[in-house]
Amino acid sequence: MSAGGRLARTAGSWWVALRIARREARRARGRTALVLAMITLPVLVLTFTAVSWRMSELTPVERADRQLGAADAELSWVVRVPIVQSAWAETWRSDPEDVPSAGPVTAGQVTALLPPGSRVVPLRRWVAFDARVGERVDDGLTGHAVDLGDPLGRGLVRFHSGRAPAGPDEIAVSPAALRRLDARLGDTVTSGDGARSWRVVGVVEYPDDLGPVVTLHPSEGRMETDPGTSWLVDLPGTADEALFRRLNAHGVLVHARVPAPASGTVTFAPYGRSAMDVEGMSVSVLVGGLGLLEVVLLVGPAFAVGVRRRRRDLALVAVAGGDDAHLRRIVLADGVVLGAVGAAVGVALGVAVAFAGRPLVEQHLFGARFGAYRCWPEALAAIAAVAVLAGVLAALAPAWTAARQDVVAGLAGRRTPPAHRRRWLTVGAALAVGGAAVAAFGAARTAPAVILAGLVIGELGLVFATPTLVGVLARLGWSLPLAPRIALRDASRNRSSTAPAISAVMAAVAGSVAVGVYLASDDARSATMYLPTLPSATVLVTGSDPDRPPDLSRVGEAARDHLGARTVAPLVEPRCGSDTELCIVSPVLPAERVCPWTPGDRLTPAQQRRARADARCAEPEDQLGRTFQVLVDDGTALPVLTGAAPADVAAATAVLRAGGAVVTDPRYVRDGRVDVRVTRTGQVRPDLPAVTAVAGYPLPTGLGADRMLLSPAAARRLGLGVQPLGWAIAADGVPDEDRQGRFVAAVRPLRAHVEIDPGTQGDAGRPLLLLLAAAAGVVTVGAAGIATGLAAAEGRADLSTLAAVGAGPGLRRLLSLCQSGVIAVLGSVLGIAAGLGSALIILTALNRRYASLWPGPEPYPVVVPWATLGVLVVVPLVAMLGAGLFTRSRLPVERRLD
Repeated sequence: MSAGGRLARTAGSWWVALRIARREARRARGRTALVLAMITLPVLVLTFTAVSWRMSELTPVERADRQLGAADAELSWVVRVPIVQSAWAETWRSDPEDVPSAGPVTAGQVTALLPPGSRVVPLRRWVAFDARVGERVDDGLTGHAVDLGDPLGRGLVRFHSGRAPAGPDEIAVSPAALRRLDARLGDTVTSGDGARSWRVVGVVEYPDDLGPVVTLHPSEGRMETDPGTSWLVDLPGTADEALFRRLNAHGVLVHARVPAPASGTVTFAPYGRSAMDVEGMSVSVLVGGLGLLEVVLLVGPAFAVGVRRRRRDLALVAVAGGDDAHLRRIVLADGVVLGAVGAAVGVALGVAVAFAGRPLVEQHLFGARFGAYRCWPEALAAIAAVAVLAGVLAALAPAWTAARQDVVAGLAGRRTPPAHRRRWLTVGAALAVGGAAVAAFGAARTAPAVILAGLVIGELGLVFATPTLVGVLARLGWSLPLAPRIALRDASRNRSSTAPAISAVMAAVAGSVAVGVYLASDDARSATMYLPTLPSATVLVTGSDPDRPPDLSRVGEAARDHLGARTVAPLVEPRCGSDTELCIVSPVLPAERVCPWTPGDRLTPAQQRRARADARCAEPEDQLGRTFQVLVDDGTALPVLTGAAPADVAAATAVLRAGGAVVTDPRYVRDGRVDVRVTRTGQVRPDLPAVTAVAGYPLPTGLGADRMLLSPAAARRLGLGVQPLGWAIAADGVPDEDRQGRFVAAVRPLRAHVEIDPGTQGDAGRPLLLLLAAAAGVVTVGAAGIATGLAAAEGRADLSTLAAVGAGPGLRRLLSLCQSGVIAVLGSVLGIAAGLGSALIILTALNRRYASLWPGPEPYPVVVPWATLGVLVVVPLVAMLGAGLFTRSRLPVERRLD
């Protein structure tokens, strides 16, 4: 037969197979709906994401409309020398590069460079703005300054209600800012320091920023002299090449509706486009592969049951002359048809949901308005192709099973026990070991793509080994009661449908546990590395004016009212003579305690190992220039700043009152003395500053800030004066966020800076851990429910036999519960073990890689997220309970026994 004849024969065979698949999809509507749901859902999510992302990417024209509004161009006078800019003004360069900024620019200077008839409006895209909201100060609002009454400024916003601000005592706010300020149109908003107020006269929206934005009316004198001011321009014509050249020659950056002419000397990379991130692309492909595998494992049991229910039809095809290839095509055609239908429905629904839900996505996810309504045809075609591929892969194993079935047994309606070969166990074990080795190699090289590839390989190995494990468990179930024994027997007999369901549960649980262990370990590592700069109940208040600290009476009153202050101690820093003279005061580490190596040197591996083992090199920042906060104190502020025990505070205070110094790092104190160095500007030999030995007391605090407290006598001995800095407050317990906000609002009129240690965010990863556990739980319940339902449909004959021999009505519920338990429990146990093993391999490899480096990062502890594991342990019980509750207790009798 010629090549053309073989091609026509193959095409005809596929056409017949597709027609049979369409007929079977209509006949088995329940199974068809199940498969379509599992294929359509991920396609819908991916389509929704792709379309939303595509709409969020603005074209240059749309970006210009957002930035310019009704203006023809926006000018920013950046420097006073010629510049070369990119096409859309994203970046620029000058020669030389290290030139000062242009400084204040007036409207007249800008207009002088423009064609006659041009008009300019000043614009500030960022203005500091804070306001009182109740008893607290909110400084998280973005401020703009532009005249919205001018057509050029009005084009930047969309008005919701009200009017444009007409004076410096009026503002327009965005809807998000209106909610955040707890205000309405016409209300008055007061600044954080209480010095001024504004009336809300308009509600406007900036399309590129849907967050809390406040628009101030520009003050002409201040706007023109502010270096951060840009200019919206109304030109009599369009921006041509001559205008670009003239403005660039004066150091003016031009963002117009047309691209700037290209430079013959400088080439700029296209904005928003970077070189392909191979690592990121690899990770994305592998994550997509994991998702595809999960869909295949969930859909596979449905195809396997369909093949068993159609074994007589397939046997008839074989008797009529169909060969193995024809049988495989008939089963694979099921995957093609259902995959194509699922892809079409998922893509259509995804596009519809993306268009309908666009306002919510803009507001809550992207924080900006999208461009025009548009799709991403290339991505949608790829998503549809992957959906069809998932259907084909899910039908692949049942297709090979159908091609190898006994024709005579199929015609007689008998089931032939599957032949399970040990080679699959060998392949699975080899892949599992190889995947673990690849993951460990990737962790040692800090290559996420390699790590993920190893995990995927290991997961495939466990998938191959699962059928053998199911058979082993079935052989061990002879001593169990009737219902669990039948459940294990059915699981072993129907491994083609049971094993994929167990593997799907295992994959989801393993991923959840592995990521959960890593996140929990990373949180524990971060908590270990975090060192607070202040004791938990300490608050520092310093002034913005170095010569005038905040008033003690008002600070003390606010501290007592809002913090329950027990102590308010003065903060005093050393002063080096006159106001213009600068100096650095620091303790000196004894020479015998200095590390002989310096971080940053090209040390050999042997030298790094020696440095890591040397106790003198435990603090590598000593060689990088350790910074101490030096204060002058007689013991009053000492307990507030250090949080030390009373006995240590008493001993340290005695040293201070005797004219000594206290250092929080004990290594700097030798034989009760500490060397203090004073380095002054203008010194003849800056490398040999004056060093003075004073009595010293080591007071380790466990804080992340290094401090040295000098007594007034020691400061005078070093030739230093003193200067008030602020106040240290010992609060009555750790102040919560509400108390902190009220205290900050109370001292804001003093123009004071408040410092409170934020503490660790120990539970930052907890929501993500619970989300992962919930996702794994949904997959577990879904897989168990699907496999249990398919097993119930497949085992109706066995149930009829049980009913005929007198089995009780509750047996069916118990049998369904046990069938669900086999899948959920076995999959969860394998997944937990695989996840813990994967995480242990990755963390161990990471720690071993950094074990010999100096300076090296903190090693990862192995922390098990017990809350996540608790959820994953409860989920199989929920799946079993659901299977028992939703199963009818009446056993069917499918034929009369005469």
